[in-house]
Amino acid sequence: MTIEEVKALGQSIRAEIGKAVVGQDEAIDLLLVALFASGHILLEGPPGTAKTFLAQCFSRAAGLDYGRIQFTPDLLPGDILGSNLFNFQTSTFTLTRGPIFTELLLADEINRTPPKTQAALLEAMQERTVTIDGVDHKLSDRFMVVATQNPIENQGVYPLPEAQLDRFLFKYEFGYPSAEEERRIVAEHGNRFGMPKPEEWGVTRVADAAAIRAAAETVGKNRLADEVIDYVVRLVRATRSTGDLQTGASPRAASTLAAAARARAALDGRDFVLPDDVKALAPAALRHRVILSPSAEIDGRQVDTIIAGLIEQTEAPR
Repeated sequence: MTIEEVKALGQSIRAEIGKAVVGQDEAIDLLLVALFASGHILLEGPPGTAKTFLAQCFSRAAGLDYGRIQFTPDLLPGDILGSNLFNFQTSTFTLTRGPIFTELLLADEINRTPPKTQAALLEAMQERTVTIDGVDHKLSDRFMVVATQNPIENQGVYPLPEAQLDRFLFKYEFGYPSAEEERRIVAEHGNRFGMPKPEEWGVTRVADAAAIRAAAETVGKNRLADEVIDYVVRLVRATRSTGDLQTGASPRAASTLAAAARARAALDGRDFVLPDDVKALAPAALRHRVILSPSAEIDGRQVDTIIAGLIEQTEAPR
């Protein structure tokens, strides 16, 4: 697949999602980058901002098998992974696969389940493998977790541990739509009841496994100049040297940011990465991987403001 074909594929997926979802262009772009960079994404926003519906439309347009888990306080790891059940007729154990055996897994309200259950996703997100009773089971090479969480409520929730957050390529913060977008939403969706379905809006599949695999291979061949590599490293290391952050981003953040920049360049029709690709993706790639220092927290500093300052202070190659 050529770079032009990767760009055209991305535009086709965007167009299909646009039939049903109003606005959210940045979220769609990050989903596409995550798909072609083999990453996962965490969507955070208030209820009713189409997080779940966006994931459904994206999976349908990209030709991904869709699975959903509603995370609750009583959810157990076996409810996600599955388990070996004893068959009395055959006197053997039979594997009952859990909902994680899919391609796009929507982990809805992931912070409503305890850390023990959240940890069931760690191996799958990192290695695309699930281990049940000592036996490894491979997941699809297109396996992708789209997790959602509600930032408003702080009762009955369990914040994601740092190891879990670090496995997400991006964290995107949903906002409320503009007045014009909200008017379109009411005009187009205001005559329907219940959860809308992508097929009702004419969202069709425009990609398949072969196309996504070919696009990912093309993205991986994009040129990343030494100067851009140095820029990524300087930017990530800057998060570890500022007094405003108690914990900075990991080396995994640097490598995944570089991979994401390759995907963004390909979706823009380029076979080389620009510093602007890194700058555009850095906030979403770093905001969930850093922790404010106590003094910055007392002063009311915001993570996004600090990251924006680091991006501005870190010299980019010309």
